[in-house]
Amino acid sequence: MPTFFEQPFWGRGFRPFFFLGALYSVVSLAIWGGFYAGHITPPGFLLDPVSWHAHEMLYGYTMAIVAGFLLTAVANWTGGAPARQMHLAGLCLLWLLGRFVMNVDLDLPFWAITLAETAFIPVLALSLAIPLIKSWNKRNFIFLTLLGVLFACDLAFLITAEKTPLYIALMVVLTMISLVGGRIIPAFTVAALRRTGIQAFQTPQEKMDIAALVSLAAVALCLIFAKDTLFLALCAGLSALIHGLRMRHYHTTKTLSDPMLWILHMGYLWLVIGLFMLSLTGFGILAIPSVIHALTAGCIGSMTLGMICRVTLGHTGRNLIASKMTTVSFLMIQIAALMRVFGPLFMPDKMAEWITGAAFLWAACFAIYLLIYTPMLIAPRPDGREA
Repeated sequence: MPTFFEQPFWGRGFRPFFFLGALYSVVSLAIWGGFYAGHITPPGFLLDPVSWHAHEMLYGYTMAIVAGFLLTAVANWTGGAPARQMHLAGLCLLWLLGRFVMNVDLDLPFWAITLAETAFIPVLALSLAIPLIKSWNKRNFIFLTLLGVLFACDLAFLITAEKTPLYIALMVVLTMISLVGGRIIPAFTVAALRRTGIQAFQTPQEKMDIAALVSLAAVALCLIFAKDTLFLALCAGLSALIHGLRMRHYHTTKTLSDPMLWILHMGYLWLVIGLFMLSLTGFGILAIPSVIHALTAGCIGSMTLGMICRVTLGHTGRNLIASKMTTVSFLMIQIAALMRVFGPLFMPDKMAEWITGAAFLWAACFAIYLLIYTPMLIAPRPDGREA
């Protein structure tokens, strides 16, 4: 009889972290929607409601998904043993500790709250660094750097309560999406198309891939030093163009019959849309708070929902086929993003209704994930292979 930590749930990073991230997403978005509907007050002992929502969607939900993905991927990249059992449970406990101190007023001193909240990322980075360095997997050292920047931004935000560190943290997450997306979207697409008999090929774009990452770094610098200026307009517009040009070789129009593919393409397309809209803030046409959800609800939402479904299926030994309810959730998250981004722009007098509707749609998407995929996360692989 396996002990508690020998259960399949603790066998790979994606299992507990995708579950916890999805669950926290449902709870926090339900709170956020309830706040705008006038029924719930978000935890406000440390942060104002908007700052709480922004911080927890980045450092709560998104970091859980990032952790689950990287812990699983690094084991594949290096051929080493994955973080599992008590090691993995300890990482989950640190993540939960951060969520606890950011949501529950225990009358702790500020330094204790800061220590509890920021402890997770360095320990996660160390867990990833050991196998990466042992195998000298230099190609993926960049993720350690990006995690370091995320840690610094979290610390800076808690100390200053300024929004700029959260904007930089968002750009770091988008850099991860651009980096990973540039690798997996064309690879997954070509492989799937070939299985259907379509002769498709990957087009190497090394220079464009590098340019995409550099352009996002430039946008991040503009958000620090040149917000609402023509420099931001130029850098964000150029980044949108570069990412759009990359996409022309991704065979996007051939993926419409496969939800497990088109959801990733939609996430990437939202990145292009969001960067273009961000460029308009440099001309004073739009304000950053009014366009940021194209990059969060649209890009991060679509990409993370698509990836957690895909990784869960693939790494539990199942076929990469979206069920009807999974497809519904993919469509719903597009509607949620459209409502959140464009509803307040065109009907600002109904902002509360747009935000409430988008929040509950998002929560429903991840509730569907929990309903369908939790049994897969807790069960052994049906093919009998190691969890």
